[in-house]
Amino acid sequence: MRRIAVFSGPTATIQNTPPLLTSNKARSRAGLRLLPGRFDAVRAQRLAKPVTVYIEMFSGHPLEADAAHLYGPPDGWLDAHGAFVTTEPADGGTPVFEAELLPEDGLYPLPYMALQADGSAWDDPGTTPLAGEDQTRQTFFPDASRIYEEIERFGITSDGKLQTFGDDVGFDFFRPAPSGGYKQGQAAADRTDMGEGDIEPEVFADDFFSYFPYHLNNEPHARALATATNLVADALATGDYVGAQWLEGSPTTEESMYWLSLVVDTTVPLVGHCAQRPHQTTSADGARNICDGVKYILSGVALDDSGVDMVGAVQLVDEMVISAREVTKTDARPGNYVATGGHGGVVADMGGYGPPDLTYRPVKRHTHRSLVNRTRMPSDVVGVTGTLDRVSTRTVAVKDSAGALLGSAIPNVSIAKFGRYSQRSADGDPRLDPEIMARIEDNLANMELAGFVGEGQNPYGTMNPVTDGALAVALFAGFPVVKCGRGNTAGMAYKNLGPFIAGNNLTSTKARILLMAAILNLGALPPAADPFTPTQAEREATGAAVAAYQEIFDTH
Repeated sequence: MRRIAVFSGPTATIQNTPPLLTSNKARSRAGLRLLPGRFDAVRAQRLAKPVTVYIEMFSGHPLEADAAHLYGPPDGWLDAHGAFVTTEPADGGTPVFEAELLPEDGLYPLPYMALQADGSAWDDPGTTPLAGEDQTRQTFFPDASRIYEEIERFGITSDGKLQTFGDDVGFDFFRPAPSGGYKQGQAAADRTDMGEGDIEPEVFADDFFSYFPYHLNNEPHARALATATNLVADALATGDYVGAQWLEGSPTTEESMYWLSLVVDTTVPLVGHCAQRPHQTTSADGARNICDGVKYILSGVALDDSGVDMVGAVQLVDEMVISAREVTKTDARPGNYVATGGHGGVVADMGGYGPPDLTYRPVKRHTHRSLVNRTRMPSDVVGVTGTLDRVSTRTVAVKDSAGALLGSAIPNVSIAKFGRYSQRSADGDPRLDPEIMARIEDNLANMELAGFVGEGQNPYGTMNPVTDGALAVALFAGFPVVKCGRGNTAGMAYKNLGPFIAGNNLTSTKARILLMAAILNLGALPPAADPFTPTQAEREATGAAVAAYQEIFDTH
């Protein structure tokens, strides 16, 4: 059986669900205020014991009865007293089908009957609208297994069949940086059937990362990126999988997928998915994206004649397959993912009812061809520390003895954005840019591995003299600096902008990701004795080091 690895990433709308609210059935029984609306919301839940139900004949579609002559007889009728009989009553009764629903059937849509511990209804994810984290239920799934189960339980194809991934494919679910966590540890995991194994109590905003409820929004840290990198790389290195799916929040999937494309040494397809609407909501798009991802992987369209992936990491959303290097989210609605850079990017057409069709093959390096993947990373590189008055070098460990990427090594790369009409734009004194100068000092004090991205004019990357001067100080203090154009640039950043690295046609966000990976491979630049006034020899040494970075930016 072919197997696909499914990785749960942070703040993932595709793994989020609406909060469970107490149904009107439960509210009515408890004498509580009812929710407005004609119907109760029904939520996917499990039966505890078998139950026999009677299903009204011809209730599946308004025009079923119009073709009544094509149907066989019902199982029986309900008479005027609601009793089930197998002979049609004189008054006609209600024709029904008799069905036994079993726990082993799987999930069923049922009213949510739970109340709070104090007997009140659940009206929010928390006990109160702005309840603290310890008084709030999670809406994100801990991994993707439940989503895949619900897709195959409730998904219907356009020809009326049950949505299925196929009998010859299986899934293993991993939690490298999940959106939901087991705060009670193993006791909570034992109440699921997800096979998590031993789980220690997990800490909100440290082990898992969510954005809802919005007042409890948090973001993953650099350690989480290293953990995710190692888990994905190690899982795919086993050779057990024909591909991988990564599920994350829609604004940031593009960053994670580009990172994985650069640092994970694998020959199988890496497919990123996101959603604009939470799972189970009206027109939720995540389930379709997941199904298309499975279809893309199993089709083999991304593989060469030897079975090796030739496309690299992609983001598959809204029936489009876009290279991770180029994809960008432009708005919070379906259909607003574009290929930036002006030179390709749409990798494949999902083909509607047919198989996917490869439309673009990237020439930039990725995954097993990447010069900056984890396999090629050295065990340590040179970093810089100290102050601008005295910059010194220090060896920084990048990987541990087992080859795992260290979270402490993840570089701190900042983005400086150019805007016209600064009060001091004509003055070249770098000290007049306090934001960049402060960041340089902080990096020297706390981050041996760091860098900057200057988002300048489009597409050249040019900035005002003050900002360029401050970035030059950063460069000669040992921090690589990349220059790129503003927004979605279709041109190439100029390579004659002084000592800086030209960011090709990358957006500043993608340039930041590539610079982080490059620093882990090349380390800091050679610092000048005085970063404000480097000597000619120091400029030449920095230029040689920048050339190695430039090769990476030209080819990735």
